[in-house]
Amino acid sequence: MQSPSLSILIPLFNEEEFISTLLERVFAAPLPDDMPREVIIVDDCSTDGSVDSVNVFIAAHPEAHIHFLRHKRNQGKGAAIRTAIRHASYEYTLIQDADLEYDPREYSKLLAPLLSGQADAVYGSRFLVAGERRVLYYWHSLANHLLTTVCNIAADVNLTDMETCYKAFRTSLLKTIPIHNDRFGIEPEITIKLARRQARIYETPISYHGRTYEEGKKIGLKDAFEAMWVILQSRFTKSIYTEPGPQILDAFSLAPKFNRWMAETILPFVGDRVLEIGAGTGNLTRLLAPKRKFYAATDIDLEYIERLRNAFRYRSNIQVRRCDIERVDDLAQFVGRIDTIVFLNVLEHVEDDLGSLQRLYAILPEGGRLIVLVPHDQSLFGTLDTALGHFRRYSRDELRSRLEQAGFKIQHTIDFNRIARPGWYINGRIFKTQTLARFPLRLFNRLVWLWRKIDQTLPWPPTSIIAIAVKSSTFPRTPH
Repeated sequence: MQSPSLSILIPLFNEEEFISTLLERVFAAPLPDDMPREVIIVDDCSTDGSVDSVNVFIAAHPEAHIHFLRHKRNQGKGAAIRTAIRHASYEYTLIQDADLEYDPREYSKLLAPLLSGQADAVYGSRFLVAGERRVLYYWHSLANHLLTTVCNIAADVNLTDMETCYKAFRTSLLKTIPIHNDRFGIEPEITIKLARRQARIYETPISYHGRTYEEGKKIGLKDAFEAMWVILQSRFTKSIYTEPGPQILDAFSLAPKFNRWMAETILPFVGDRVLEIGAGTGNLTRLLAPKRKFYAATDIDLEYIERLRNAFRYRSNIQVRRCDIERVDDLAQFVGRIDTIVFLNVLEHVEDDLGSLQRLYAILPEGGRLIVLVPHDQSLFGTLDTALGHFRRYSRDELRSRLEQAGFKIQHTIDFNRIARPGWYINGRIFKTQTLARFPLRLFNRLVWLWRKIDQTLPWPPTSIIAIAVKSSTFPRTPH
């Protein structure tokens, strides 16, 4: 297993007096297990000698792993951090201001909940009772508390110090959060989007050696008003993922009744030892796994795997694994352990769909079942399919042909979710949207009881089709 490593992001603007001392402290700071560190400095068009100071430090410390990037014009702290995030390559990321208000010797405090697997993000709080802090402006402190309270209301969390500049994250999570604010509004923006992504946020007390405005403090009243505006924007924005596909999948977490409808449709065919391919955030895992002797929830996306591990860490019958169906070795670990493969909304994402079905056939025991759900009808293919990464949609005959060529015998096919077809066509083919609006999805979810009653009577084709296929050595395979 690869040892943990740390990317330290330093946004820099006019800190000539402090930056050299800070860098000395950053590289002298002890890290757990002496983990490797890289430092990414982004100069936001400083007008003093900050750039020269950094260059002198780099020349004097050739062994230091430093990336020094420069903006051509001043954009703000948020923009500098956004640039630094793109270049972060280590497992964990920590934000370090370029002044001396925060002590690098406390890195271990911030990293401990991440390294233990408890947290996805850790905030260093200046207001939890521990350590030491310089006594400074009352009104500044009051504004911090007010902004933290409003942010807590918007995000439904209970932080004591949202505005802290000491934050640490799993890098893979941070890279998937879109950051739009260029200035100090980055603090509430990240916080609210982390909360909306259901990230595990921890706080730890830190020391704080604040400075006065005469000593170079930059944040002011204007930034407080801007932060309020950012809180409102972030509370209602749809932009909580950098890619549209995960955004759509996340929206389906708002439709638990629809997920239950799908799960209950296939439950009669699910055995006691299950491999779920493409479990995502676990919307269906929660419904299918109870009472199973063994349930493997798998995905190829690292963020989904972390979400699954967090959700099911105390379920002894559920194992979370990374599994790429295009890798024989990934699938081989389940040979002899499963009797059912749940394969919902995945086949359309795979370019070599027949090869994937053949690999799944190979790991099932004789009589084992494959439950596959795919989007139906290529004429429905639109921008929503593109956003989700679909290569194709299937007709019944195409799906049957693929399964039979792979060696499976079809037991049942089920038309599923006719009711959504008009909406999918309108959004994906007419309006050409790349995401699903949350309010209509919530409304759709409320009426699932009605859709279940009328779905099979609707006069148009389904949105999806489900096939129940069995591995049978007596079934003749079509040559490929």
